Order: sequence, then structure tokens, then C-alpha cells
Amino acid sequence: MVVYSFYIFDRHTECIYTKRWTPRPISNSTKAATIASNGDSNASRHKALSKEDDAKLIFGVVFSLRNLVQRLAGEDNSFISYRTGEYKLHYYETPTRMKFVMLTDTKTNNLRVALHQIWASLYVEYVVKNPLSPVEHAGGVGVANELFEQGLERFVGTVLA
Repeated sequence: MVVYSFYIFDRHTECIYTKRWTPRPISNSTKAATIASNGDSNASRHKALSKEDDAKLIFGVVFSLRNLVQRLAGEDNSFISYRTGEYKLHYYETPTRMKFVMLTDTKTNNLRVALHQIWASLYVEYVVKNPLSPVEHAGGVGVANELFEQGLERFVGTVLA
């Protein structure tokens, strides 16, 4: 299993943590679209998204799909994941409305339990229980905790490998 990226959004919809491991794959259709008729690549003209824009797009997709699922299936059902031809997005929302999102390859099974473990054993232990960590992450102040980052690296490297 390949993990592409991981995001944490707080209850105020701000991205408080982003981690990217490997770039998402480029499909053949995307490759073909970037090749000009003269054989030159348009990749240099295509501007990559900033981390902030990428996080906003991810949150927008999650927000829209979560609302769609709730309207179609009712409040008892929740949005868990969705898959495209390029990646699979896994979603977990805590009781305090923190949102944990992970992008992986398409062959990955549901990671809801793994996201819950990241929240319970890493985020709560190293960020919430840390007296030096801010309670609210207003103004884009994110999670800056070395133990959390090291634990996340170990978790992704061992448990999800």
C-alpha cells in the first residue's frame, strides 16, 4: 500500500496538519493532456498547487461528499471513503469534529480504523495532552509536534505498509 498524503482539519475547517509522502501518480490521460502537438511538455506551464490550495480542495471534496451522503442516506450513515482512478480518499471524523483525511493508492482497503488509531494514539497523546500545544489552532497555526510527526511516520511505515 502506498500512502500519498495525510491531512488534519479542525472544527473550524482550517487545515492544521499536512504531510505528503509521495506525489500522486499521473494517469495516461493526464500525461497525454500535457504533451503538446509539437512534442513539448506543458508541465513547465502547469502551475502546481500550493499546500494551502491543495488542502482547501481536499476539504471542499470531503465537505461536499459528507453532506451529499447525509442528505441521501440520512444522519445515521456517514461518509467513509471514495475512490477515483488515481487515488482513494479515506475519511474519519472525531466526536469533536476533527477531520482526518488520508490519500492512498486505489487498492487500499478501508482505513477508518487506522485513522481512528492515529487520532486516539498519536494526536490525543502527543498534541491534545501536550500542555505546550495550543487548544485552538486559529489563524492557521498548525500541529508542530515532533513526537506526533515521528509517531505518524512509524505508523505509516509499519502498520500501513
